[in-house]
Amino acid sequence: MSLPTIPNITPQVTLNRCETINMLLSSIAMEEIGLSHILNAEGEKLQSILKYVCNLDDYLKINGSVNQTLQTIVKSQILLQFKLKDVISLSENTHCDHTSCKHPIPHHHCPKCKKKKPCHCEKSLE
Repeated sequence: MSLPTIPNITPQVTLNRCETINMLLSSIAMEEIGLSHILNAEGEKLQSILKYVCNLDDYLKINGSVNQTLQTIVKSQILLQFKLKDVISLSENTHCDHTSCKHPIPHHHCPKCKKKKPCHCEKSLE
């Protein structure tokens, strides 16, 4: 899994408001990816340890370690949720032109009428 790339930023800030919002969203996504890697590593650690440990005390120590890691991840998730709400609030107060975006979100293609926008045919497909 590759990480998203963020443009090289010089000390002179030349980002406009819309670019800043996009950078904030990218930073949230990168933090989420990092947390998912930590969760995956914890799962792999548990799988490998459970194969070799037979002692109840060792199981309890491992469980405590995993619980501590999960609590830290939950705290990070809460902070990321706050950050995302703030970015959404900024975004709602900003009128960005997304037509010049390098990677625009593709338009919906209705398989029935072949329109490149949402249509009423969707309801008939359900």
